[in-house]
Amino acid sequence: MLVGYARVSTKDQETHLQLDALSKAGVQRVFQEKTSSVGARPELQRLLESLCPGDVLVVYKMDRIARSLKDLLTILDRIKAAGADIRSLTEPLDTSGPIGTFMVQVLGAVAQLERSIIRERAVAGQVAARLRGVKWGGRPLVITDDELDQIVGMYESGWYTWRLLAEMWDTTPKSIYRALARRKKRAAGPVLPPVLGPYLEAASRSAE
Repeated sequence: MLVGYARVSTKDQETHLQLDALSKAGVQRVFQEKTSSVGARPELQRLLESLCPGDVLVVYKMDRIARSLKDLLTILDRIKAAGADIRSLTEPLDTSGPIGTFMVQVLGAVAQLERSIIRERAVAGQVAARLRGVKWGGRPLVITDDELDQIVGMYESGWYTWRLLAEMWDTTPKSIYRALARRKKRAAGPVLPPVLGPYLEAASRSAE
């Protein structure tokens, strides 16, 4: 049985494009929801629990079902355990054939390489810190603007979670959230007490 999954990130968006594509592909049952990829995605969980041997999960694009490479591999494992397959309508991923199986193996190798790079970077950072006489063990609470730009860009690519990015920068997700909140506060500017409003307006008129 062909089972479809469609998702959009906000309630203002619609799944029409995905539903039309799934219908043309012969999908007989569709689970859909409007939620961010970082949310709970209850319909996706219902779908995965309902899969039976021989079923094929069909999606319009893989980013509709997975929030990161790690998340994708976890979902692929659950699909395989159910005796089912997955197919993307716009990407060369179909685990019912040899090419799709090979693609999954490539994704797994990429994930392993990514984990190795993260570990290597963490060890290199520890060694460099010791050589500089820095006591290792504490996590930095301050993240620079350049680092924050890199972190946000990597998160928005869809391949990294906040936890994984925190590990790469040797910090915590909470520290990243604080840095984002500080940036947002700086962009908003200072908030003046309402009582100062008339005086500021009068000063502005005098300056003109």
